[in-house]
Amino acid sequence: MSEARIERGSAGELCLVGVLDYSTGPALREAGRQLIRSLSGNDLVLDCSAVQKSSSVGLSLLLAFMRDAASAGKSVTLRGLPGDMRQIAEVSGLTELLPRGV
Repeated sequence: MSEARIERGSAGELCLVGVLDYSTGPALREAGRQLIRSLSGNDLVLDCSAVQKSSSVGLSLLLAFMRDAASAGKSVTLRGLPGDMRQIAEVSGLTELLPRGV
């Protein structure tokens, strides 16, 4: 079984950790939604530098978190997007939807 989590980092930052796949996606989706709602401020950084591996589920999670943030009036920046997630975004034609990283 894969292990993954989403956790608070520094102010306005959420960190995705572990393997993002079909077995971890649903729990991460709900946890991320709740964390985004609980964050104060208008800026959100989604740090993916601790993602070990990702299927298309990881990209789907990022897009869902971006929608959650937009609904909460927050701007989003991505940090540390792994190569496999970047390749999935390129193949899917979604690269332009992803905010530029820091």
